[in-house]
Amino acid sequence: MKLHPWLSVGTFCLVFGVVLSSPAAPSQAASKWVWPIAPHQVVGAFNPPPKPWLPGHRGVDLAGYEGQAVHSAGNGFVIYAGTLAGRGVVVVLHGSLRTTYEPVVASVAVGEYVVAGQDIGSLAAGVTHCSEFGRVSCLHWGLRRGLSYLNPLALVTQVHLLPVP
Repeated sequence: MKLHPWLSVGTFCLVFGVVLSSPAAPSQAASKWVWPIAPHQVVGAFNPPPKPWLPGHRGVDLAGYEGQAVHSAGNGFVIYAGTLAGRGVVVVLHGSLRTTYEPVVASVAVGEYVVAGQDIGSLAAGVTHCSEFGRVSCLHWGLRRGLSYLNPLALVTQVHLLPVP
């Protein structure tokens, strides 16, 4: 069966439009994302391991204090809010992306829809790897697409290219 040229072009435009409007890439939705705590100060950089099973830092650490409000970085559904390995964790699903926040005392429940900037809990106290920076607590903020860890700073930072003189 042969398709009419307008049908294949229409199908292409529809599929291409859906791909462009999906939140698949952090840079495409950068204006919709917010920092999970304010003020924000990065004290631990994203340092993924060369192989998935090796040690590394699969997120960023943001300076904080016990009881500080933690916000969802974007619109999405809470898919986990509880204790994991002795720490409070909240996970929000944003289409194909997932953001994680720990250690957090959750104020949201699984299945709840949250919007960017909405409180999802408060920063919990405790000795973490941030203790080496002289802090009692910090927020570990992670980002994943499928099984791949991404740098969550890509959601909230913008790159401005300047012309070469």
